[in-house]
Amino acid sequence: MDQQFNDGLQMRKQVMGDDFVERAFANADTFTQPLQEFITRNAWGTVWCRDGLDLKTRSLLTLSMLTALGRAHEIKGHVRGAINNGATIKEIQEVLLHAAVYCGAPLAVDAFRAAQEALQAMATPKD
Repeated sequence: MDQQFNDGLQMRKQVMGDDFVERAFANADTFTQPLQEFITRNAWGTVWCRDGLDLKTRSLLTLSMLTALGRAHEIKGHVRGAINNGATIKEIQEVLLHAAVYCGAPLAVDAFRAAQEALQAMATPKD
């Protein structure tokens, strides 16, 4: 792979955790593998690697945008990423509450539900 992919893979693992990224690639098949490579190279290897915003801020911005888009599944992963990047539960709560005003209550309800599920999963010991 190229340097941009390698940088993206390192950043993706740093933010989302090694297990999450390794599972994403292990679960990819010939149909979805190109998407995993594209995301790693073009999202994680570019924007996430830029100077200008710290990783915590990027994570909180990502949560707000995913809330606006109604992407509950992605919110779960990025809650974990935000925590890994130093965000507090209170900061995540405030971002989602702020989004309720600008994105609407139904989207915020789904975002809060997804975030709560992610936080509960993080608190549950793994076997």
